[in-house]
Amino acid sequence: MAHLNVSSDDIILVAGATGGVGQLTVAKLLEKNLKVRALTRNPAKVQTMFDNRVEIAEGDILNPDSLHNAVSNVKYILCCTGTTAFPSDKWQFNSNWNWFEALFDSQKLKQKAANTPEKVDFIGVTNLVDVAPTDLKRFVFVSSCGILRKNSFPFSVLNAFGVLDAKEKGEQSIINSGLPYTIIRPVRLIDGPYTSYDLNSLLKASTQGKLGVKIDTGDKVVGETSRIDVAAACVECLAYSESQNKIFELVNQGRRPDIIDWQGLFATLEN
Repeated sequence: MAHLNVSSDDIILVAGATGGVGQLTVAKLLEKNLKVRALTRNPAKVQTMFDNRVEIAEGDILNPDSLHNAVSNVKYILCCTGTTAFPSDKWQFNSNWNWFEALFDSQKLKQKAANTPEKVDFIGVTNLVDVAPTDLKRFVFVSSCGILRKNSFPFSVLNAFGVLDAKEKGEQSIINSGLPYTIIRPVRLIDGPYTSYDLNSLLKASTQGKLGVKIDTGDKVVGETSRIDVAAACVECLAYSESQNKIFELVNQGRRPDIIDWQGLFATLEN
């Protein structure tokens, strides 16, 4: 297995840095003394959350013109963005909406919202891919399990408003770009989100009592995945060539060892 050197001088851009997975990812990068640049629409929130230990790039993945400074000189992009699968305040509706519309006119409902899965997981991800440096060492994307099963229950319900369709199109944008990538598909997320915590709390986030970590391919797994383990996978995959240009599912199963053998897990992805 080829172990890659992630230099402390390399800038790592984290998109979605204040989300449940994103903030844990930033914390794990800081634990390794790596240089983090957080892409955010809310600089004050990032500054407070991470105790002034990250570089801040104000921007929005839905506004391509705001991304050029954010990606300048970055060597890695970790895309942890996302929105809810079903209509919620996170969709940022620009006019009144109601559940009747949600049930009977989903297309009209989505037109009223700024942060739908289609816009965030496909258009936003594509915008980030399009401005990524050509010498990028890795583009890591947190996607979702169920993409290959979206026409089967229960994933057909999850995909009622197109979240799996959007994730799949986001994946294809990354793959078709020619950039080196890793796509992580967790199952239902547990642990957190830790959006009300500070960096000190994030650094103490623990998987104590949780199951072990399993990596699989082919979109077959069921169960749950700790956000802490997803964040760890985002960071650890940067160090191994065997995780490059791979798509894998991540799930918590079996007995948890004292130390997760990420090197051994990624070795199972060898062609």
